[in-house]
Amino acid sequence: MSTSKIYTKTGDQGKTSLVGGERVQKSNLRLDCYGTVDELNSVLGVLLSHLQAYGFEGPTRFLTLTQNHLFNLGSQLACIDGKLSTQLPQILPAHVTAIEEQIDLLSLSLPPLKEFILPGGHLLASQTHIARTVCRRAERLCCALAETEKMPDTLIPYLNRLNDYFFVLARFFNQQLGVDEVTWKKT
Repeated sequence: MSTSKIYTKTGDQGKTSLVGGERVQKSNLRLDCYGTVDELNSVLGVLLSHLQAYGFEGPTRFLTLTQNHLFNLGSQLACIDGKLSTQLPQILPAHVTAIEEQIDLLSLSLPPLKEFILPGGHLLASQTHIARTVCRRAERLCCALAETEKMPDTLIPYLNRLNDYFFVLARFFNQQLGVDEVTWKKT
């Protein structure tokens, strides 16, 4: 029985292949973008594991769908060939709208925000704040990439809306689990 090896040794000289075969330095901004999206996807995997451990199923389906969308987004970032890019799964305006709908739904049960809150509270909220900050970093990196390279118009709005969703989801977890939000004290 043969098994495929995970190591290829093709990256040992500091280069890697993009979708389509182009070779680039591993320090390339494009790799930083999709690497950070991959990191965000891993953070969501941890959050989903915590949700399962706490028996909190509410957002599981949407977060799993989001993981798939992030994989699609990463594949777009890993492709510089415009023609090939159109054959990859796309982030659609409807995906951005779906995040907005989730934000609106979660916000219905939340008190109005009158002060800045600190990341934290329940473990689920804290993990969600980590997702929010990694998402924000991915967005900043993609904005930097968009200054010099063409990329699909929906990627930055998707990430922008997604980090808003994580902020609201963290508040929702604290509220549902009876944990007070910690507000910023200007000391």
